[in-house]
Formats: sequence, C-alpha cells, structure tokens
Amino acid sequence: MSASLPDNVKKYLTKYGAKTWKISIKENIKFDYIIVVPTIAEYENIIRLLNSLSENNYKNNYRIALLFVVNNSISSPEEVKADNEKTIELLKAILNNNSSFHPVIEKFSSSGIVPAFVDASSDGLELPEKTAGVGLARKTGMDLSLELFDYSNTGKKIIICLDADCTVKKNYLNEIINFFNKNSFNIAIIDYEHPLPEDEESKRAIICYEIFLRYYELGLKYAGSRYAFQAVGSTMVCDYEAYIKVEGMNKRKAGEDFYFLEKLAKNYKIEKINSTKVFPSARPSWRVPFGTGQRINRFLSKTQNEYLLYNPECFNILKRWLEVFQSDNVFSGKDYLLKSKEIHPEFFYFLEKQNFEDDWDKILLNSKDDYQITLQKHRWFDGFRTFKLIHHLRDTAFPLINMFDALDNIFNQCNLPPINNRGKDIPDISMQLEYLQALKKYS
Repeated sequence: MSASLPDNVKKYLTKYGAKTWKISIKENIKFDYIIVVPTIAEYENIIRLLNSLSENNYKNNYRIALLFVVNNSISSPEEVKADNEKTIELLKAILNNNSSFHPVIEKFSSSGIVPAFVDASSDGLELPEKTAGVGLARKTGMDLSLELFDYSNTGKKIIICLDADCTVKKNYLNEIINFFNKNSFNIAIIDYEHPLPEDEESKRAIICYEIFLRYYELGLKYAGSRYAFQAVGSTMVCDYEAYIKVEGMNKRKAGEDFYFLEKLAKNYKIEKINSTKVFPSARPSWRVPFGTGQRINRFLSKTQNEYLLYNPECFNILKRWLEVFQSDNVFSGKDYLLKSKEIHPEFFYFLEKQNFEDDWDKILLNSKDDYQITLQKHRWFDGFRTFKLIHHLRDTAFPLINMFDALDNIFNQCNLPPINNRGKDIPDISMQLEYLQALKKYS
C-alpha cells in the first residue's frame, strides 16, 4: 500500500480492501477518473465497449483509467475460462500497444484512456467459490482503484461503474467530468436505455422490462420517496469519499447495485445525469440470478404473464405514509402505528411485522437532535423496506393489475398527459413504445 495515500483511504483498504488481486497497468501515473468494468466471458463485448469509449470526446488534461476485472470461480465452465483467457491476452496486447493483435487496439490507444486489468481468472487467482460473482468483481475493481487516484490533485476523484456488455454515448466521459467538476455532488446515476433487438419477441421483452423498471421509479417519485432511482449497475458514479463513507461495494452475486445505492442514498442525495446515456445489453443471460438477463429469459419462456404491474394504490398508500413520517412532526412509535392504521390496515400490519414501534422508540431515545431523527427516518424506512411494503400490499390487498391500466392510472395520478386510443388490454408494439417513451420522459 502506497505511503502517499490519504489516511482515510489507507484505513479503508486495511479493513475492507482486496488483498489477493493486483492491477496490471503499464503507465506509472495517477488518475482523476477510473472506469471499473467487471468482466466474465465478454471478449466480443469488450471489443464493442473499447470501440465505444474510443469515440468519446473529452478534455485531454483529465486522466482516465479503464480497469477491467476479469473474473471467474474455480468451478466456472471451461468455455468461460477460455473466453476470459482470450480477454486477458487482448488486454495484455493493449497494455503493450501491440496493434497487430486486434484492430481495436490502435483505435483505443489514440483515445487517451489508460488501460488496466485485474486477473481474477487464471489458476490460483479465481474468485472464492462462496462469493464469486458480480458484486465481488465490482468491489475488487473499485477497491483497487483507490490506489490509482492522484490525491495531490484537489479535483474530484471519481469511480465510474460500467459493464462489459454496454456501449455509451459519445459525450459520456465529458458529461460525467463536467457534472462532477461543476457541482459538489458525491453520487450520481446516468440515464440508460436498453437497445431494442431486431427480433419481435426480444423487442417486446425489453420494452416490457423497461416499463417495469421505470414504472416503479415513477411510482416512488410520485410517493415522495428518496429512493426513487433505478439500480442499474452500469450507470453508477461516485467519488472516492462517498465510496469509503459507506464502506464500499458489497459482495452480492446479484442486486449489488441496489444495496450499494441504498447505502449511498442514506447519506447523500442521488443525483441524475440526463445529458448522456449508457446502453446496457438487452440479451438473455446466465450471469446473475435476477435482473435484465433473467427477466428477458423469463419473458421469452412464456412461463407467466409479464404484462402486470403493481397496483398504483400501493404508491398512494406509500405517499400518505411519507407525508406523515417525513414531516417535521415527531410522534411515538405507538402514535405512528395509529396513524398507519388510518392509512390502511395492511400498512399497519406491515409496520407491526417490521417491529416498527420498538425500533422507533429506541431511535427517539438515542437521537440527540432533530437532525438525527430526520436521518434515522430515512434510514429506517429505506429502499429495501419500501420494496417490501409494496410487495406486502401486493400480496395482501392490491394484486398486480394489467400493465397498461396501471400506467394510465399512474399518469393520471401524476397529472401527466394520457396515452390515448390504447384499445386492447395489451396494445401493439408501437403503442407499447409510446408508453415507454412517456416513462423515459417522466421517470
């Protein structure tokens, strides 16, 4: 560990940092921005990503590293290991500027972005079987990036999360740089859009999934939740201080992005960068047990009706609760429970199951001032508990309803322009796209 690292960085790395893996990088320089990319069996996608980033325009006085974490476990299939081996060969060729290995190398070398990689794939360097997955891979790269920043520079030191199967707009890097340098923000998410596949069924699948994601976000926004953001791992950006404050990325095999952003949201406002865009892959995938790939798999398998959404009444109940709970007034646990029963009996039962009264009275006892109480309100009723509430209401009082009925209702509740002339319960693909475009505008 370098002696030049700030004390808070050294303390974090000593307690939480990756110990097994090292960074392979040619240049002995420090950076302002580091893009971290977990990578497993992504050789062809990496070439597309390198091409995409090579076409970015940004001021050359900013130093940017692109850090791949090539990973698998000991038990990963041989074809995965072979693909990773090929990826490492490519990355070594980029480090050595061996343009004869692949045409993308010459193009990427002129971008000014410095390549680097972590070998968590070769014999003896694999991720541990118990924790192998995207969470640990992302954490390893984010932890190790802390050793690459130029802390003598007073500007922001930013960790950018991206995935190997993504591409980005040509202004991607410039907009991130401008956003964090012109503001004192600590954390942001970037706008995203899944490219629509050519074949009709896959196109329907990704439209359906994006509607699901953006509807939930709009519902939370309508309710006034501070957790009204989408957890898409390839869109997360934070400065190193925020990363350390929340004790870094977790090791979850899936949902690592949700829990990481939730930790950040308890300490900072999650900002949004709308001036550029990430394009995550819309492919089916085996890489994580839930998320985009698995939702596409499920849609294509036709094992259940995908054209269902949460009843908007769930968000109405959440809204009424947050208006009470997030107000400046502070009540006892018992009084809050009485108010929750007035909102809806099932909400009262939910709070009882969550042990709210005891938890809240302990919070009041241990809080020194109004600021701490406000902070604890946000921390107790967090993004995960919000999600559990919506599911409790779904299971007990407000079953899922037709997707497009739900959308019509939420647009009306938010006083947004309606989508006219829908006709069918499940409209044709052009009208589904119309609904999706409206959600993109409002969520």
